[in-house]
Amino acid sequence: MEAFAVAVAVLAMIFITLGLGVWVFAGLLLVAVASLLCIAGFSVDRIGVIVKSIVWKSASTWELAAIPLFLWMGEIIFRSDISERLFRGLAPLVEWLPGRLLHTNVMGCTLFAAVSGSTSATTATVGKITTTALRERGYDSQLSLGSLAGAGSLGLLIPPSIIMIIYGVLAEVSIAKLFAAGVAPGLLVAAIFSTYIMVRCALRPELAPASGGRVTLPQLLRAVADLLPIGVLIVTVLGGIYSGIVTPSEAAAVGVFAAVVLTALLGRLSWAVLSESLMAAVRTSCMVCSILVSAAVLSTAIGYMHIPAGLTQGIAALELPPYALLFLVALLYIVLGLFLDGISIVVMSLPVTLPIIVQAGFDPVWFGVFLVLMVELGQVTPPVGFNLFVLQGITGASLSTVVYAALPFFLLMCLAVVLISVMPSIVLYLPSLLTQ
Repeated sequence: MEAFAVAVAVLAMIFITLGLGVWVFAGLLLVAVASLLCIAGFSVDRIGVIVKSIVWKSASTWELAAIPLFLWMGEIIFRSDISERLFRGLAPLVEWLPGRLLHTNVMGCTLFAAVSGSTSATTATVGKITTTALRERGYDSQLSLGSLAGAGSLGLLIPPSIIMIIYGVLAEVSIAKLFAAGVAPGLLVAAIFSTYIMVRCALRPELAPASGGRVTLPQLLRAVADLLPIGVLIVTVLGGIYSGIVTPSEAAAVGVFAAVVLTALLGRLSWAVLSESLMAAVRTSCMVCSILVSAAVLSTAIGYMHIPAGLTQGIAALELPPYALLFLVALLYIVLGLFLDGISIVVMSLPVTLPIIVQAGFDPVWFGVFLVLMVELGQVTPPVGFNLFVLQGITGASLSTVVYAALPFFLLMCLAVVLISVMPSIVLYLPSLLTQ
């Protein structure tokens, strides 16, 4: 139980530090140094040597190069008219489905997630177009907000995903396999959302008013043309990774080049777009990478205090069935999602949870997808659900309205977690086809 007491003490220090408003990277670094000094009993000189070596090692990891590049690609797309083309392209294709244009939220977020890697960018980019269009056409606002809140979180699951890159670096798992593992679960979540919309609108047709017109062949051809730019980006980035031609980091560079070329061909490229997108990507990248570096120091401190080994031995002594253990871990992540952002959840919890999960017999690639889904749940739960605040800013609706609208989609994501838990092949089939 000593390891458990130490883990509780470290977790309490983290919550207190972050609760005081200290920046996340500084808070994690302070807790790591304080733990080594006060709990492990290390000298100041030894702590300095540890911190310097860990900072250099974690900051110079090649895989991290993909993060600023994927973020830059997403920022360029965010400032182009690809989101407007996405809505125009999807609208004729979903007209025959119960729920009609409500599916543009789900399908639009699914497609945009495949070139973004960010849940807030996905929600904001798709939402700024669809929320206004659906409101003007008389669609149900609750279903519109809820579907966008839920589908916007797919930016974390469908590759390229920043969270998956972080998990891959920390867990020493192939990022290409993680990307492949996220495809089927991402499509599964999107299918569950669309099915729910169809059932609701079939029972209550007034939620999605009929447009009154039939889709013609020229409209379908224009729709395909509008979807072509985002299709090119998806094939360029993910096709290069899955074919083995490029690594994820190289694919990110190719993606930036493709985004610049497409934006230029669409007539939206300017110096302002390039400079603003680059600065936004730099700011976000500095935030993410600084948290990763400080988290690496904290992870090392936790290792020196033997917390993972002690907790693993203690939980193994309880002889819990694997799925009972997984249920407890899921509850832990739901609670953490109420207070912390996704990156903080991953970097704080992984040194403790990953050894326990692997010892219980779960595949680390599968656990990466499970963890991303748990982080997605945190995106739609108050008080720190980023998607909720993005939608509140876009629509002007109250936070309670957005939370109530997102609740059914929170439960549907929980259903997806159950499905991948009882059928892990949903996650592991595509990665098994990769050789790298």
